[in-house]
Amino acid sequence: MNSLHNPQSETMLQPFKLRTERLLLRQWQPDDFKAFAEMNADPEVMRCFPSRLTRFESDALAKRCQELIAENGWGLWAAEIIGSTEFIGFVGLHGNNSLPFPPCTEVGWRLKRSAWGQGFATEAARACLQFAFETMMLDEVVSFTSVCNRRSQGVMQRLQMLDSGHNFRHPDIPRHHLLSEHVLYKISHERWQHGRNSL
Repeated sequence: MNSLHNPQSETMLQPFKLRTERLLLRQWQPDDFKAFAEMNADPEVMRCFPSRLTRFESDALAKRCQELIAENGWGLWAAEIIGSTEFIGFVGLHGNNSLPFPPCTEVGWRLKRSAWGQGFATEAARACLQFAFETMMLDEVVSFTSVCNRRSQGVMQRLQMLDSGHNFRHPDIPRHHLLSEHVLYKISHERWQHGRNSL
């Protein structure tokens, strides 16, 4: 059973923590940055991204995730395995206004290779959808990835998200690049609720 935890619920900007059976999604800590940089330098982890990240680029991304969580109370949380405090990547929600469709909130993830194949991304993303629909009261959540990223598309399908059929060119990737074309998946509050009720 997923649960939501906010240490000081009366202070809405106090960062939320999401807990699942095996994982804790939490605010980023300084010790996470080195492991995150190692993950972002792994060619297999970054195979469906335009390039691997330098330590400077990786630290800047982690810092931005940290800042957005501090500002909003939610975001792309650092993920750790409960009982080990092992950092395995990020899973969370991100508001996006720069894509070629109306402003949206996406659910996203990036995990280190040793955490693949164990259902961690699906488990954590389900908790994020619960937060999005029950706490943020969103009507819809999206997710997207490059066409080649079958692994992430599999997670989206296990989350009961639907392929919109409207692929798009990511604005941050040159149009001629092989990774420019992205698939767009969506899930409505109604579909998510129906899925929970049918369990």
